[in-house]
Amino acid sequence: MMFMNRTGILRFAAVGLAATLFSACSDSDNFVPPPPPPPPPAMASFEVTLTNLTNGQPLSPIAVIAHQDAYSVFTVGSAATAGLEQLAEGGDNSALLAEADADAAVMASASGAAPIGPAGSETVTVTVLQSELPGLTISLSSMLVNTNDAVTGVNAVPVGAFAAGDTRTMRSIAYDAGTEANTEAAAHIPGPAGGGEGFNAARDDRADLVAMHAGVVGQDDGFAASDLTGQHRFDNPIAQIRIERIN
Repeated sequence: MMFMNRTGILRFAAVGLAATLFSACSDSDNFVPPPPPPPPPAMASFEVTLTNLTNGQPLSPIAVIAHQDAYSVFTVGSAATAGLEQLAEGGDNSALLAEADADAAVMASASGAAPIGPAGSETVTVTVLQSELPGLTISLSSMLVNTNDAVTGVNAVPVGAFAAGDTRTMRSIAYDAGTEANTEAAAHIPGPAGGGEGFNAARDDRADLVAMHAGVVGQDDGFAASDLTGQHRFDNPIAQIRIERIN
């Protein structure tokens, strides 16, 4: 058995410490720091504001879609998609936004928080990558809820060349989705003037084509079966829409 006096123990400890320090220094000499994380991608955001210009037509929560030319919310003279039909008859934009999000030409989408009453307004923000700006357009859709299947909005407004602070203001008209007959009956009107079922999958409008809306007649003007009055009538424009690039 080998014994070590105090001096030997200290000498042994010193040697061990020196070896440890040498090893540490050697490791640090070979250490390569990781590269810094890449910068976040540059983004561009747009505020889309709708103001309701009607007297008695609340507008359903707006659907805002940023997209390229290959996508369209609707085409005048063509049949409405299932998503537009649900929006136009019941004011529910969820199916329309799901259709959009499933399309490769759509960059971003957003929904308003609540219906917009006459003279009311709401602002919704959509954000895209700056690399997606070339060819970018913005569309907006909303239902006139005291109707059978009327919608308003804008289709494919070019915004790709906007710089931060640029704005564009326009006014929208009413379109008939062509999916439900314009009975003006409360049973088929989801808004406060009717409280009816809204969306029904059966398409009973003979046209089944999106077209400019002819307006409502109402009982005050001789349509005895109508549950609407003169206060629910509307003339174009329906809404004012303002788009601003904010960054």
